[in-house]
Amino acid sequence: MPKTKKAKPDKATKKQKSNKQTSQAEANGPDPSDEKGIDFARAWVEFPDPDDDEQVFRCDLTWLTSRWTCVFGSGCQGIQAGRADDGCCTLGAHFSDEDDEKRVAENVARLTPELWQFHDVGTETGWVGVDEDGERQTRRWEGSCIFQNRPGFAAGAGCSLHILALREGKEPLETKPDVCWQLPVRRTYDWIDRPDDTRVLQVTIGEYDRRGWGPGGHDLHWWCTSATSAHGAGDPVYVSYRPELIELMGKEGYDRLVELCEERLSSLLPMAPHPADPLPAPKKKH
Repeated sequence: MPKTKKAKPDKATKKQKSNKQTSQAEANGPDPSDEKGIDFARAWVEFPDPDDDEQVFRCDLTWLTSRWTCVFGSGCQGIQAGRADDGCCTLGAHFSDEDDEKRVAENVARLTPELWQFHDVGTETGWVGVDEDGERQTRRWEGSCIFQNRPGFAAGAGCSLHILALREGKEPLETKPDVCWQLPVRRTYDWIDRPDDTRVLQVTIGEYDRRGWGPGGHDLHWWCTSATSAHGAGDPVYVSYRPELIELMGKEGYDRLVELCEERLSSLLPMAPHPADPLPAPKKKH
């Protein structure tokens, strides 16, 4: 089992806090009515990993059956005030390990000036940077990740590596840094000691809420997972994030998750719905 591939944005957030730009929007902060907070009842399910009898999955059904969707470019308020167009790209992306950086580099080599707005800058002076602790990440350029095309760019606004994947008929998880394609799903590992002196690796699949960013996550201008404006999708997360969840859990583990999610959604009154989700339509009386 590989190391948990998680973001290290708590460190980057500290840097962000020290470089804040004063603005009225930042002083006021995001609309408090949009985010529902992070402390609420959740429905969890635990089941054995079909591919590994020494592992169990612990999954947040409240999150995975919610109607969250990415609203980048269509209502996203951004994690830094005054930079809504950045979404969550303001801080750049830390690489999870050397393999992650190597894979990204192979895809960067296929980017062209038509797909990547800052192709000249990135190829001439580099696209990798380091944070204040010396950890490697995608370089920040003009206030955001160097791979982020700004609004008005011909190939489209947003991640040029994401655009590359779509142009080549691939899943974005094949071209983007690990943290970028995993967000806002969070995978963590814990060894559990059982009463019979056996141990099992518990793999938790849940919501990457503000706490996932570390202490600095509470200072983000806005975060989407608990915001009502990001919970209006037609498909629940376990459907819309199928490729990513298969990559995180394996196909058999994902298939079992689907069964459990569908059982939850088919119940007359699902326990612990996500508070940011739209209210369900009232059931018709017969």
